[in-house]
Parts: sequence; C-alpha cells; structure tokens
Amino acid sequence: MRTDMEARACDLALYIVEHQATVRAAAKRFGISKSTVHKDLSQRLPGFNRPLYLQVKEILDRNKAERHIRGGNATREKYQQKRGGR
Repeated sequence: MRTDMEARACDLALYIVEHQATVRAAAKRFGISKSTVHKDLSQRLPGFNRPLYLQVKEILDRNKAERHIRGGNATREKYQQKRGGR
C-alpha cells in the first residue's frame, strides 16, 4: 500500500526526470519546501523505487555540480540590469 509521501516522492522524481528540473523548481511546482523535496528523494524514494531514485540522483548530482555556474550567471544578469543592460 502506497502512502501519500511515497506518491509525492514518485511524483517529484518523475517531474525532475521529465523536466531535468532543479530541487528549487520542483519545490515551487509542488508547493513544498526544498527540504521536503530532498527528504522525499534521498530518504524515502530509495526504499521503494530504487531505479527511479538512481535516475533522479544522476540529475541532482549534475545540478549540484553546475549550481555555481547558474549562480554566476544570475549575478551577472543582476548587475547588467543595474547598469542598463550592457
């Protein structure tokens, strides 16, 4: 019998895999906190759907490796807007 938390974990995982989404994007889409997304995906999901967990883990590891690039781009855009779009 699936609980609501298991269903949510599967829904989150499928969303991340289908959209190559970040934890932040998934949390926003489902209206929950990033901490809940992490807990669902890292602690709950491996217990009942290991293959899906491995797919999600690959995407999350890649996102983690690239986050400094996204942060740098966001900072650059922020300061370009302040300067008038140079």
